[in-house]
Amino acid sequence: MNNTAIQALLFLINSVFSLYIMAVMLRFLLQWAKADFYNPFCQFLIKITNPLLLPLRKIIPGWFGLDISALVLMLALQILNIVLIELIVNIPINALIVVPALLKLLYMLLNLYFYMILARAILSWVNPYQNSPMQILLVQLSEPVLMPIRRIIKPIHGFDLSPIAAMILIQVLLILLR
Repeated sequence: MNNTAIQALLFLINSVFSLYIMAVMLRFLLQWAKADFYNPFCQFLIKITNPLLLPLRKIIPGWFGLDISALVLMLALQILNIVLIELIVNIPINALIVVPALLKLLYMLLNLYFYMILARAILSWVNPYQNSPMQILLVQLSEPVLMPIRRIIKPIHGFDLSPIAAMILIQVLLILLR
């Protein structure tokens, strides 16, 4: 196989795995944030993640309201993604593959929160009084991150600076993770 075909295959594998892992991650976060599961976006996530999550839930129980099966599924999918890529590129598979998989999941989580907070901030400027289902979900998902920052950095004359502080903090964490 030529180099271009390999690059295309790697892109395809990485994209499919990343999108599905992101869907499972969002479902986990929505459950953790106690979001409205009747929201159309939540229903979409439930439909696409149920085929792999439901069998795992029969084996792996939840723990204090956390969906441990979703965490196991994300880790297993990330490990499978790394193994497939290493097999295609002919890199020897590392025995400690769990560590890079966990780091990649943490990297994905931080990026997800960065873009959720950014989208929430932009929507609050563009359409501040519209309560669309997506805006409600963004608030429900990002509030656990913004609330502790908001306790430290109080709004100044109606301007909430906590999203800016959160995005800077997330970028610092992403730089340290690299």
